[in-house]
Amino acid sequence: MALYTQPMLPEGSMKDRVIVVTGGGTGLGRSMTKYFLQLGAHCVITSRKLEVLQETAKELEKETGGKVLAVACDVRDYESVENMLKQAVEHFGKVDGLVNNAAGNFISPTERLSHRAFDTIVDIVLRGSYYCTLAFGKYWIKEQIPATVLNIVTTYAWTGSAYVVPSACAKAGVLAMTRSLAVEWAKYKIRMNAIAPGPFPTEGAWSRLFPPALAETELGQKLKPENKIPVGRVGEHQELANLAAYLMSDFSAYINGEVVTIDGGEWLKGAGEFNMLDAVPQEMWDMLEQMVKAKKGNK
Repeated sequence: MALYTQPMLPEGSMKDRVIVVTGGGTGLGRSMTKYFLQLGAHCVITSRKLEVLQETAKELEKETGGKVLAVACDVRDYESVENMLKQAVEHFGKVDGLVNNAAGNFISPTERLSHRAFDTIVDIVLRGSYYCTLAFGKYWIKEQIPATVLNIVTTYAWTGSAYVVPSACAKAGVLAMTRSLAVEWAKYKIRMNAIAPGPFPTEGAWSRLFPPALAETELGQKLKPENKIPVGRVGEHQELANLAAYLMSDFSAYINGEVVTIDGGEWLKGAGEFNMLDAVPQEMWDMLEQMVKAKKGNK
């Protein structure tokens, strides 16, 4: 079994930490929460769907032996965020970690979007992240609690990307907030960092960004994420959870204001002007080399 599919940190690395994970009921949020629990943390998972959260909480407690509180929260509503924080503190006595993971996204030509569709993505990703960060930050500063925030962004937060423009705008804002507050709030012993994941298959997001109707076509096969990732594979949830746990733990106490990319080299391959030449077969390179040599010889 590959080492990167295994837990990384020593047992008890997050003992007695209380971490809130927005969007923690499914996908990568669930995977990160599970590992936090395995390392000794108590967790609060939030989303708008309480039934899903409650079922996930039961499963995670059974799988890890940890304690999980499920709280319904619409991160687009500040009062809902404050209520979620209040319930978390009342239940566990404190909160000292926040993972802004809640997100929304879909692929579409931008001109096809309504302003409401654009607002929906920006509200969940950007407004939700700064609402949670602001509410929790005020609490930590008032109570003088050292804390850590981890924001889940994406590499196109700095490169931009066609067909996911609302998400690109929102994630860029979250990244700017991460770097800005890392400086401003460090004096309160609050660290801010971010992770920019590449493709990590999840049941919900994967079907929206890589619809089966497209994936099963010849074009879809050409567009498979693996084809543009230098290491030739998509990510394993455990390796993302390992990174998240490291950044949320005291092992990373000197890391502040950083965004860590975990994408197998995907964005660098897309950024390079001539990276598409990896499609050229060896025989053609041999021919091109001979042509260059012949041209030099004629000079």
